[in-house]
Amino acid sequence: MGQHKGKAVRRFPSSTNAADTRGPGRPLWLRLMPAAVIAVGFAAFFLFGLDRYLSFDTLRDNRQALLAWQADNRVLAAAAFVAGYTVVVAFSLPGAIWMTMAGGFLFGTVEATIYVVVAATLGATAIFLAARYAFSDILREKAGPAIRKMEAGFREDALSYLLVLRLVPIFPFWLVNLVPAFLGVALRTFVIGTFFGIIPGSVVYTLVGNGLGAVFDAGDRPNLDLIFAPEILAPIIGLAVLSLVPVAYKRYRAKRQLRETS
Repeated sequence: MGQHKGKAVRRFPSSTNAADTRGPGRPLWLRLMPAAVIAVGFAAFFLFGLDRYLSFDTLRDNRQALLAWQADNRVLAAAAFVAGYTVVVAFSLPGAIWMTMAGGFLFGTVEATIYVVVAATLGATAIFLAARYAFSDILREKAGPAIRKMEAGFREDALSYLLVLRLVPIFPFWLVNLVPAFLGVALRTFVIGTFFGIIPGSVVYTLVGNGLGAVFDAGDRPNLDLIFAPEILAPIIGLAVLSLVPVAYKRYRAKRQLRETS
């Protein structure tokens, strides 16, 4: 044992310190590349006039051709729909509502809801990861005490808050994709909250799409504000309130314990 006296002990950096140095050590251009790709794709979408294809008029004018192609190529049509929907969400392009209704028109309510929820979750996760990779380190460095406190509070009950933001159609979908990335929400929590939180709204709009045939025949347009009807919005708000019950119970229990110890 004595022979080891006086030898310098080699110390390895802890995993925490290693993780801290990896983020800021990345070149700025590499960190911003995912965000730049999304920005370029968003601009190209309008520059090449692709926005005109994600509209009610396009769906109405091409409904017979779309139905015939879907009937002859069911697997390919489903894969193309999921891929296209994922790209629309990942690049924050307008037109997701029309694509949701188109899905209901082409595939029916149940099948379309599955495709929409999967594709929207994939697209939302892509932009969530891009935003976190590009900007989270920068924002965390410049964040003040108030932002850090809000970040800690949001992360503590992130799933409940995320479910509320997804269920209640107040904030734009693209905004709810970005804010959790800046507040340090875990990827698993984001995926679960997004997947389950968008199911009710997806069902509503695929139902509308499933009935578009009658709307086309009547020469009318679908009511996009249907989700705000009391008989539809009330149950969704009820689900949002239920998702906040764990948060309320946690606050109540903390206050009760504080009173008992004081």
